[in-house]
Amino acid sequence: MITNHLMNRRTCLKGLGVALALPLLETMGWAESLKAGAYKPPIRMGFMYMPHGVIMDQFWPKNPADFLKSPPPALASLKPVMDYCLMMKGISGIPIAPFNGAPHALELSTWLTATLPDANLRNKINIAISADQIVANYVGAMTSLPSLELATMPQTHKENQEGLNEGYYSHCSFRSPTQAVPAETNPRNVLNRLFNKVGSGSKTRKSGAMDKLDRSMLDLVLGGAKDLRRTLPQMDQHKLDEYLDSVRCVERRIAAIEYRQKEAALEKAGVSTSKRNASDSPPIEVKIPEGDKRSEYMQVMCDLNVLAFQTDTTRVSTYIGSTPNGVSYPELGFTDTHHSTTHHNNEKVKSDKVAAITAFNIAQFAYMVKKMHSLREGDGTLLDNCIMMWGSGLEDGNRHSRENLPFIIAGKGGGSLNTGRFLTDIKGNQGDLLTTLLDCAGVPLDRPIGIATKKITQMQASA
Repeated sequence: MITNHLMNRRTCLKGLGVALALPLLETMGWAESLKAGAYKPPIRMGFMYMPHGVIMDQFWPKNPADFLKSPPPALASLKPVMDYCLMMKGISGIPIAPFNGAPHALELSTWLTATLPDANLRNKINIAISADQIVANYVGAMTSLPSLELATMPQTHKENQEGLNEGYYSHCSFRSPTQAVPAETNPRNVLNRLFNKVGSGSKTRKSGAMDKLDRSMLDLVLGGAKDLRRTLPQMDQHKLDEYLDSVRCVERRIAAIEYRQKEAALEKAGVSTSKRNASDSPPIEVKIPEGDKRSEYMQVMCDLNVLAFQTDTTRVSTYIGSTPNGVSYPELGFTDTHHSTTHHNNEKVKSDKVAAITAFNIAQFAYMVKKMHSLREGDGTLLDNCIMMWGSGLEDGNRHSRENLPFIIAGKGGGSLNTGRFLTDIKGNQGDLLTTLLDCAGVPLDRPIGIATKKITQMQASA
């Protein structure tokens, strides 16, 4: 007679002060207690941001009929998962008067709040709790991390458009109206948070390569997986193997970045590195968080986001891909800053560069959601149980317009979203959009978000 033992969802592998969360296995329940019946994976929400808007004719589909088969150039990287995507034309941003001279201070800070800062306290943070933190307040107690905030660039931009606090330029998450949530830019620190160093208290390890003790502890934890594996059914064994492989893969990629960063620093200091031929090109200088190989850095952060969702370490995340402070994309073949190219005055050379930057950023989002689609979870995939939003706080960086903000929604939201469609003439605002997405995620609201006046029912799956 075979006896099934249901494993608690909080079960993890431990060894020498390290705890490593596990993916959902068939023999597990979720962190919260559920009523009798089948276990249903929770819904996770993720938000990924790009500043300065888009080139509209490169971003918006020509018509709804061609959305799945012939996506516009900016969305080409999403084609394998277009049936999991939803686009809506007609979502307006919040009008920014009386801050008309502060488009860049408000494009990010209003993106998840749909609210303007307090005009009487411009030099202090005073805006509204953001949508991601509303979700975190509701589901955060069920996971080890209430939320995960990531960024590609340090949140240190110094500017005061319309006298507004500089924090508005580089923050999208607000725990309360007066408290901005800092984002982590170092993938090593993110990985350490996901590994949950038990007993470490408030001390955090300085960034740098994982030392020998770290590797020994990780080896012991992963070694303990072999004992667990013998007790699992075949399907769970396969899932555990895939998960542990992904952990090792992320670790190797971060180690590779750090190794190249160290080699580049030695080359810059005039110290010849070993195991290189004189005819070899010098190693590229990959800076964290602003390295030349920006795609590799962003994909590591996306992998960490996927791992955090896969292990139920958190159910809500934000990733600020860049902020409006002069970032460039040399791997695209030009060094012009993103901001300067958006003021293209309809010059084709410049507008083509903006289109390339947009396609690049969407490609990183596509990398993440396609990986989610490749991971099985429950009766479907991880992407089936996620709501991922990519977008920008401006429509057109050349005119600083906000009437038709670019958004891409990916994921089924546990069956709550009707995807694979392009909806035109929605006539809603970003508060309406955020309010609807949180409703799809099952997050109750005591009031609409920001300027919202309604739910956008067209995007929801019929009951």
